[in-house]
Amino acid sequence: MRLTSARPRIVGGAIAAAAVLAGGCLLAAPDGPATAAPAKAAKCTSSVPFVSGTAGYFSFRIPAVVSTKKGTLVAFAEGRIGSSADSGNIDVVSKRSTDGGCTWGPLSVVADAGPDTAGNPAPVVDPATGNIVLVTCYNAGNVTAAQIQAGQVTADQSRRVFVQTSTDDGVTFSARREITSEVKLPNWRWYATGPGHATVLTQGPHKGRLVVPANNSVAQPAGSTDTGAEDKYFGGNDLYSDDHGVTWHIGYTDVTTEGFSNPNESTLTQLTDGRVYVNSRDQNGTGAGNRLDGYSTDGGATLVSPLHPQDTITTPVVEGSVLQVTGPNSVLLYSGPADPTLRAVMGIRSSTNAGVTWSAPYDLTGLPAAYSDLVQLDNNTVGDLYETGETSANANITFTRVPVKAIVGTR
Repeated sequence: MRLTSARPRIVGGAIAAAAVLAGGCLLAAPDGPATAAPAKAAKCTSSVPFVSGTAGYFSFRIPAVVSTKKGTLVAFAEGRIGSSADSGNIDVVSKRSTDGGCTWGPLSVVADAGPDTAGNPAPVVDPATGNIVLVTCYNAGNVTAAQIQAGQVTADQSRRVFVQTSTDDGVTFSARREITSEVKLPNWRWYATGPGHATVLTQGPHKGRLVVPANNSVAQPAGSTDTGAEDKYFGGNDLYSDDHGVTWHIGYTDVTTEGFSNPNESTLTQLTDGRVYVNSRDQNGTGAGNRLDGYSTDGGATLVSPLHPQDTITTPVVEGSVLQVTGPNSVLLYSGPADPTLRAVMGIRSSTNAGVTWSAPYDLTGLPAAYSDLVQLDNNTVGDLYETGETSANANITFTRVPVKAIVGTR
């Protein structure tokens, strides 16, 4: 396995003219089509940082984004070589924006595992150091998720967990350092961080703690006719660090195998009252709806109670993102497809009661759409980095700036 160097590889390539000019911003013209804005534009509506079929990649998927202490946006994705499959030759790539997401710099390769899979980026900015701490996962490129869940691979081929750090505002990242033994239990087979941003606790007894949402699967019981790849063996967990990403610990675990709730890809944020709110994809459970949620009062170490169905969010089985907005427009947000069954219609919902109930969505697009990640840009604006496209939910990754008041107005 080849580890990435301290200086990411910069990848060139033509950008599709229909999508964006030089990574530039798309401005919505009244009663007309979007037009390309100049690179110096201070305000914009949307841009398209990752376009499938460019820079040597067949497709880009699995978005994550953070805003640094300097106000730089760093967007991450999986650059998939050869196909859009979840396994194979996959790199973690990034782009930077210094104008609020209107234009983006060149693509950098942050984690390269050679012919194998590096993915599931979960970045967080440590306010104490200003560093970006990035957690990612690995598996051999010639194995599938089903084989991993069924225990048909070696430990080296299976899911492993790594951490990297950027000390220069996301320009370069350190080589990957493996932390699998710290954060993965021996009986866990599948393991995935995020995807999407992690969080740092800004108040309470665990202030400064980095908390990364994750999910896993467990082995089937001895003597069972199951393979272990069934959805009921999925579970949720998180991992955390109290020393700026040097050492890591397993936090809460939510693993039941009755099939009612099957926590999968998770997202979390710290609420204004100090609790950690967890929202998870329900992988074909038998409970109502396709989302689960719950709370932690000890900084993500445990859950108050197991994740339970969240029926006021209507969405297909898919990843989502939550964000507690701070400042005068303080509100809890959720981003995900708003169509009840299809990966389509990216929308942002708001909650004024800490996630107990959610509003109708503020729709960003009526097109196919899938994974997303939210980031706060200023006191009045958030950004959403999401997969979308006219012909496929995974065609491109778009970034859209949204006024918080517009989202709250849908209540």
